[in-house]
Formats: sequence, C-alpha cells, structure tokens
Amino acid sequence: MSRHPFPGRRIARVAPGEYLVSRNDIVITTLLGSCVAACLFDPHEGLIGMNHFMLSNHRYAREMPYSITEAGRYGIHSMELLINSLLRHGARRENLRAKAFGGASIITGAEDAGNFSCVGSVNCAFIRDFLKNEGIPLVASDLGGELGRVIYLDSRDFSVSVRKIRKTRSEVIARRDRGVWQHDIRTHEAEDGSVELWLPK
Repeated sequence: MSRHPFPGRRIARVAPGEYLVSRNDIVITTLLGSCVAACLFDPHEGLIGMNHFMLSNHRYAREMPYSITEAGRYGIHSMELLINSLLRHGARRENLRAKAFGGASIITGAEDAGNFSCVGSVNCAFIRDFLKNEGIPLVASDLGGELGRVIYLDSRDFSVSVRKIRKTRSEVIARRDRGVWQHDIRTHEAEDGSVELWLPK
C-alpha cells in the first residue's frame, strides 16, 4: 500500500465516475491520468467535494460550446452532480470556489492511441470553460502535461496536495483510462450515433 502525507487522518478515495461531498474532517484523494478532478469547496460552510470524470466521446467541435456537444455531456453531468450535492449539504453557490487537476496527455505518440490521445487536452479545456460559464472562480489548477497525478483535498484548509507519477506508472493509468473511455463508447453508443450518460457503479 502506498503511503500518503496525512498519517492518522481519514482518507476517502474517489474512483473514475464517482464524486464525494463532505463537511467532516477528511482528506479526499484520487488518481488521475487523462481524467480531470474538480475540487469544489465553500469556505464559509466548511464543505468540500471532488469528482473524477473523463469526457465520454471524441466527437466534438472545437468551435462549439462544450455544453451543446456530445463531448461535454459526461463532464457536465459529473459537474452538476457535484455542485447539486454541495448545495444540498448547505453550500451557497456564490461561495463556491474550484481547483482543477489532471488532463495529462500520457500516451501521445503511441501507435494505437487513436482518438484517445486528445482526451486529456479536451478535458482541460472543458473544465476551464465550464467553470467560467458557471461563474465559479478557478483559484488553482495543475492541468495538462505528460504525467499522471495523485491529489489530496484537505477539508481543514481546502488545500490540494499534488504528487506527480513517474512515466511508467502514468502509462499504466493511461491504459486504465482508455479502457474506461472505449468501454463507454462501445457499450453506450446507439445505432443512430447518440450517446447516453454513463456513470460506473
């Protein structure tokens, strides 16, 4: 088991497709490759939340708002789940602040990367656009690059600790991410080309 920098603290892990909201003394963590985690918090109410999402479709148009493209649906759904859960727990929308992480391009150049090679950059663009459109300040971020990350969101001071992952392990994460992405497209793409929302159990 890998060590974490919070001995004695309660650690909660968020897997791809999941989100978690809490006002307890807790550290929320996730492992990111090309996926993105949005860390939202209301400093006045002491609430934090994190999600972990990957856009589910490579068919997107760069000149169009993500909110009306197929590529944006999964990210928007994940963000709405997180925001709505924070509001139900007592957060005020005008108090929300965001930090965003992930979106690495960790298999660029691979012969079999295909459309997956652009997923990280699309995720980075999506989260920036979404937060701007929703009026939620992005107060810190570590997006893009070529390495995966482990992040820790601390409820005590709303800080996020980031640990970059060596290249060999980042490639393992890339295979996990690509498997999730390809499974989503293969399983949930209808004959007419439409895409349904999908969240892993």
